[in-house]
Amino acid sequence: MARKLGLLVPGLLQLLDRRWLEGGTALTLWVALLTLATTRFPRILQSLSEGLDGWIALLTLLLVLGGLWGWSVRDRMKSGGGDRVLPGGGGHLWTTFRRNRLAVLGLWIVGALYLIALLTPLLAPFDPAYQPAFQAGETGLIMAPPSWGHILGTDQLSRDILSRILYGSRISLSVGLLAVGISVTMGALLGAVAGHLGGWIDAVLMRVVDVVMAFPRLVLLIALVAFFDSSIFLIIGALALTQWPFTTRVVRGEVLSLKEREFTEAARALGFSNSRIILRHLLPNAMAPVIVTATLGIGNTIILEAGLSFLGLGVKAPTPSWGIMVATGRSYLSHAWWIATFPGLAIVLAVLAFNLVGDGLRDALDPRQSREVSG
Repeated sequence: MARKLGLLVPGLLQLLDRRWLEGGTALTLWVALLTLATTRFPRILQSLSEGLDGWIALLTLLLVLGGLWGWSVRDRMKSGGGDRVLPGGGGHLWTTFRRNRLAVLGLWIVGALYLIALLTPLLAPFDPAYQPAFQAGETGLIMAPPSWGHILGTDQLSRDILSRILYGSRISLSVGLLAVGISVTMGALLGAVAGHLGGWIDAVLMRVVDVVMAFPRLVLLIALVAFFDSSIFLIIGALALTQWPFTTRVVRGEVLSLKEREFTEAARALGFSNSRIILRHLLPNAMAPVIVTATLGIGNTIILEAGLSFLGLGVKAPTPSWGIMVATGRSYLSHAWWIATFPGLAIVLAVLAFNLVGDGLRDALDPRQSREVSG
């Protein structure tokens, strides 16, 4: 009976097979999303009339629910009723990674943060710009402390702190992910080209890297943002354009080693073009340090975005951002500590989670660590 029920409830079959991590995560997420769908059903219907945000949230909810069920059934069919061991390097990497409990916790937090960001229109109890003290005459809600009505309190304009943190997560997390994605792509390609071609191309690219890295990054960011009208696209571009040199140096070092390997020599002997050798042979084998650099870089980028917003150079009010919330709340720390404290804790949690994942990936991708696991 339990096995048949497990076909309908994601994670239950994995728990019956004593795979506590996968089963517990899937079952917890399934129950949480079903609870959200049932308790916030009127809000779901309302969000559909509010534009793209509502539709993205609903689509995310349906895709995750369907994905969890499909993964559970497919995983059960592949496991054959016993403990499943993934074939290939991916399974070995996951086996090594999951031994680091802090890294698994960080991965769980990162996934939860991005899922919450996508579901924010369904989760937020209030509109982030709603000011009841001015729109409904409820003056008692100005800088109200945490309560059942406002779990994290309200700010100086009576706006709900929890709702603003949830909506602000979309800014901070999306800026971090997109900026790092652009910088890693750009840095990996330039590093591979410099390392593989060498000569004057390598010399020119490395001197450009040295020049960019010679400038203090925060000062360079402030200068870029100050010369143009601040927008989220400008911030993403500025963060990406000041981070790529770090990835370039890492990839170049890896490629200098890889291009002397037998598979690269064989590709040259077969007459493959430089672009094919770089894209098909060198870059895939140099991705391990890039993945670690990218994961750690997202946390650093979130801090930089918050710093720019704190200085008034980030996204403009009334758009909620963790950095803006900390900046506006610093004047009220003595009598309304919650205005700045909770957004600050959100920044700490996000950055810590990404750093834990990065440390776990670095250990899992370390060849010496792999040999220990294999032994």
